[in-house]
Amino acid sequence: MRSALAPGVWFLRAFSRDSWFRGFILLLTFFIYTCYHMSRKPISVVKSRLHQNCSELIKPINDSHSLNDTTWCDWAPFDKNNYKELLGAVDNAFLVAYAIGMFISGIFGERLPLRYYLSAGMLLSGLFTSLFGLGYFWNIHMLWYFVLIQICNGLVQTTGWPSVVTCVGNWFGKGKRGLIMGIWNSHTSVGNILGSLIAGIWVNEQWGLSFVVPGIITAAMGVITFLFLIEYPEDVDCTPPQHHTSDGLEENQHNPEDLGSGPYTNKESSLETPARCSKEPSTQPAAISFLGALRIPGVVEFSLCLLFAKLVSYTFLYWLPLYIFNVAHFNAKQAGDLSTLFDVGGIIGGIMAGLISDYTNGRATTCCIMLILAAPMMFLYNFIGQSGIINSIVMLIICGALVNGPYALITTAVSADLGTHQSLKGNAKALSTVTAIIDGTGSIGAALGPLLAGLISPTGWNNVFYMLISADILACLLLCRLVYKEILAWKSSLGRDRGYKEI
Repeated sequence: MRSALAPGVWFLRAFSRDSWFRGFILLLTFFIYTCYHMSRKPISVVKSRLHQNCSELIKPINDSHSLNDTTWCDWAPFDKNNYKELLGAVDNAFLVAYAIGMFISGIFGERLPLRYYLSAGMLLSGLFTSLFGLGYFWNIHMLWYFVLIQICNGLVQTTGWPSVVTCVGNWFGKGKRGLIMGIWNSHTSVGNILGSLIAGIWVNEQWGLSFVVPGIITAAMGVITFLFLIEYPEDVDCTPPQHHTSDGLEENQHNPEDLGSGPYTNKESSLETPARCSKEPSTQPAAISFLGALRIPGVVEFSLCLLFAKLVSYTFLYWLPLYIFNVAHFNAKQAGDLSTLFDVGGIIGGIMAGLISDYTNGRATTCCIMLILAAPMMFLYNFIGQSGIINSIVMLIICGALVNGPYALITTAVSADLGTHQSLKGNAKALSTVTAIIDGTGSIGAALGPLLAGLISPTGWNNVFYMLISADILACLLLCRLVYKEILAWKSSLGRDRGYKEI
C-alpha cells in the first residue's frame, strides 16, 4: 500500500504543475499575437514594390507596355502620381476598422469563450491576409478590392489583443508585472520582424506570397489555439491567482508600502489579475459597462496618451520601409530588412520600460521620460540617420526603444493595473473592457498616423517627422497629472521612511 505524499512534496508537485501550465500559456499567447502582428507587416514592405522607379529596371522582352511608359513596373492602381495617398487609404482602411472594432471586441471578449473567439479570429485573419496577396495571382487592379480586404482584416484582428491580455491575466500574478509583460509584449516586435523578413523574401518577385505565407501561418496558429488554449487555471485543476476582496482592501489600506503606489495601481494585491474562483453563474460578477470602465482613475489619461504614442509607432510600422527606400535608396528587400531594427529597439524598450516602472512603481513617469527622449532622437534620425549605415542602425534601435517602450508598457502592465483596480473589488470581467478601451483609443491614433503620413509625405519627409514629434510631445503632456501624483506618492513614501528611521 502506497503511503500518502508528504505535504511538502505535494506542494512542490502542485507548484511545478502550475508553473508548467503558466509557462505554456505565456508561450502560446506570445506566439498567437506574434502571428497577428506578422500578418499586418507585409503591406509596409510591399509598398515600395507597388510603386517604384521603373527607369532603373530592365523591361522584360514580352512586356506589352509602350516604350514611353514610365510606370510599366508598377502595380495598378498604385501606378499614378497620387500613389502615396492611395497606399495611405489602404492602410487606413485596416486601421479605422481596427479602431472601431476594438471597442466592440472587448465586450464580446468578456461574454464568449476565449478559445473559440481567438481561434475564429485567427482563421479569418489568415484568410483575409492571404486574399490580399491572391490579388497578385488573380491580377486584380481595383482599389476597392484591397480596401475591402483591409477593412475585413482590421475587424477580425480585433479579436486578438483583448483576448490574449485577458487570458494571461487569468493565469498570472502581479509580482514584477512590468518586467514579465514587457518581455511578453515583445511579441509585437517579433511579429513585425518576422513579417518583414518573410515579406522580403518574395517582395521583388511574386509579392503576393509576401501575404499568402503569413496568412497560412496565422490560420495554422488558429487551429493550434483551438486545440491547446486553456482559458482558466481551474479548467486543468491549477491554483487560480488570488484576487482583490473588499476585506483585503480594508485591511491593507494603511500599509505604508501602499504610499508608493501610483494613482491607478493596487500594490497590496500580490497577483496580476483576479481569476474566477468559481464558474457557477451565480458567483460571477456582472460585466463592467463602458462608462464604468472610463471612471477608473487613469483610464482616460493613458488611453489618450496611447492615441498619440501609437500614432507615432504605427507611422513607423507602415511607412519606415518606404522612407528608407526613398531617402537611403536601398532596394525593397534591404529597406524592409533594415526597418526591422526599429522593432529590435522596441523589444529592448518594452523590457526596459517594464523593469524601470517595476523598480520605481511609476508607470506614468517612465512613459513620460521615454517620450521626452524620443522627440529629439526622431529629429536627429531624420537629419543624420541616413548619413551612414552605422548611424542608421544605432539610431533606428534607439528610436524604436524610446517610441515603443511607452506603447508596450501602456498596452500591457498599465492595462492590467487598471483592469484590476481596487475599485473593481475583484471583478475579473473588467480587464477585457479596459484593455479594449485603451487599445481602441490608441488604434484611433494608429489609423491617423499612417493617413497623415500619406497626406504629408508628398510635401517632404521632414514634415512627416515634425508631425511625429508633435504627437510625441502631446502624448507626454497628457500624462502630467499622473506624473505629478506619482511624485507626490514618492515624497510621502520617503517622508514615512525617514520617520521610521528616526524612531
